[in-house]
Amino acid sequence: MQIGMVGLGRMGAGMARRLMRGGHEIVAYDRDPASVRALAADGAVPAASLEDLVGRLAAPRAVWVMVPAGAPTESVVSALGALLRAGDVVVDGGNSYFKDDVRRGRELKEKGVSYLDVGTSGGVWGLDRGYCLMVGGEQTAVDRLAPVFETLAPGRGEVPPSPGREEGGTAVDGWLRCGPVGAGHFVKMIHNGIEYGLMQAYAEGFDILKNASSPELPAEQRFDIPVGEVAELWRRGSVVGSWLLDLAAMALAEDPALARYEGFVADSGEGRWTVQAAIEESVPAEVLAASLFARFRSRRAHTFAEKLLSAMREKFGGHKEPPKAAAPK
Repeated sequence: MQIGMVGLGRMGAGMARRLMRGGHEIVAYDRDPASVRALAADGAVPAASLEDLVGRLAAPRAVWVMVPAGAPTESVVSALGALLRAGDVVVDGGNSYFKDDVRRGRELKEKGVSYLDVGTSGGVWGLDRGYCLMVGGEQTAVDRLAPVFETLAPGRGEVPPSPGREEGGTAVDGWLRCGPVGAGHFVKMIHNGIEYGLMQAYAEGFDILKNASSPELPAEQRFDIPVGEVAELWRRGSVVGSWLLDLAAMALAEDPALARYEGFVADSGEGRWTVQAAIEESVPAEVLAASLFARFRSRRAHTFAEKLLSAMREKFGGHKEPPKAAAPK
């Protein structure tokens, strides 16, 4: 099917290319003309502006927005709301706050435009591995874009359904309608909060392994653990195996001391929102809260654990550390 893609950064460009590989027609726009030209060279229809993009789409239109959460998304969705017509669909595939989605969905619905919020996980690897998609919105709009979700998602591949699970549903294919508008980004928010906790657990564990050779320990209790080899070992048959561990092992193989990482670990909002949701629901979330606070501390003191956190973020999402001058004192 035909779909407009607004925002051609790491994720947006990868998703557009995966859709084109799947036979979909992409009309592409980004504020950076070079990004548009690069995607056009791969077969996308270039657009010079949002107005041009909407004009090149056949009604009923579908526009997928992949720009940073907050003001950039607000601006683009607002502009599209003025350009689109009843029957069209806007998809926000970024990391928006779910309460903003609820408001935007209500505003667009008054104009007859459907709004889908799609939590998207897969990072820079999604082009080839596929993207896990958590969708919120009206069922009719979700059904209409199902071919797009099916192309972007990983599919069943080598991962069979869970034992005892009944056949049916789209979750086994890597995408799911989680509920009405806002539900998609709510699920993605919790997904990222859990991600914080998992990453922190790995980082702390490997930090303890690395410091097992500390001269402060009794000589007979001192161990020079080959940390990178342990990471590789745990990838095979261990109950703590995961894709995050795969990425940690990759980073340690490339740079055992993680010397090129400063250890400054940013947070992009979802961890804070997850903790806020826990507070609003009176749900204890000690691990997730602690992992968020650990990221705050990383901006003031850098340990091996924080370097590993930074390394994993770069591996799965292409997140670069800011220049040293940008770090808080």
